[in-house]
Amino acid sequence: QVQLVESGGGLVQAGGSLRLSCAASGRTYSSYAMGWFRQAPGKEREFVGVISWSGGSAYYGDSVKGRFSISRDNTKNTVYLQMNSLKPEDTAVYYCVVGSTTRMVVTTPESWGPGTQVTVSS
Repeated sequence: QVQLVESGGGLVQAGGSLRLSCAASGRTYSSYAMGWFRQAPGKEREFVGVISWSGGSAYYGDSVKGRFSISRDNTKNTVYLQMNSLKPEDTAVYYCVVGSTTRMVVTTPESWGPGTQVTVSS
């Protein structure tokens, strides 16, 4: 089992930037694909993005393409979500997830972090 803890959430004005971090512990970290989901109040959970275990491939949800980017540092067991040009509709709780492949991260993540709140004011 992999344990995940997110950090870096907060309040930011529209047009601003935030970087979320997710620290992993437990089972071997570098063999896992990592990703992010988000959930806004009253809405379904939404896929944000995923990065392969090597960091060589990354995929994003349509609503964040061109604004968000995912990276990872396997030496620190950490994955990052850089969020630029933030909009009020990006307001949500952001969750870090892991899976054995990028497809598994998107469809059936194996572990979830507790989440971190991101609020974008207009």
